[in-house]
Amino acid sequence: MAGGREQDEAAGAGHQLGDVLEDSERWEVRAPHRGRRVFVVYLPGLEPIFWALFSAGGFVAAILIPAHVAILGIAWAAGWLPNGALSYGRVHHLVHNPLIKLYLWGLISLPLYHWAHRFRFAIHHQFGIHGWKRLVSVVTYGTAVAGTVLAAWVLLRI
Repeated sequence: MAGGREQDEAAGAGHQLGDVLEDSERWEVRAPHRGRRVFVVYLPGLEPIFWALFSAGGFVAAILIPAHVAILGIAWAAGWLPNGALSYGRVHHLVHNPLIKLYLWGLISLPLYHWAHRFRFAIHHQFGIHGWKRLVSVVTYGTAVAGTVLAAWVLLRI
């Protein structure tokens, strides 16, 4: 048994982080070296940021949007809210609060990043399009960034 483990460790010893994480968008910087030692630093790139936005967007899409649908689509339509609860003047006054603007900005923009990430991987894995990974990433995440900027612009103008 020990011989098998040693062989596995010896086989894995030659792998670099970049070999293990193929298709990961990481940069490799090699510092000047003397002799045989090479110092390699892997910079994380933008992938962790988009994963965090994907996760936050999933939370918003799973928890906050259904709550808004329940309040605006069911309770208001059924007449369960008091008269004037969602009047134009009241909602307009509420949206002037900077914290409410920040909340609405997150409610609008974070699900866009969740969509972008899911759509990007659906194109690659379900539709089998593997040739244009960079272009698909730029288009999907670019759309999410454009939606975020547009939402900020609209909310700042209110």
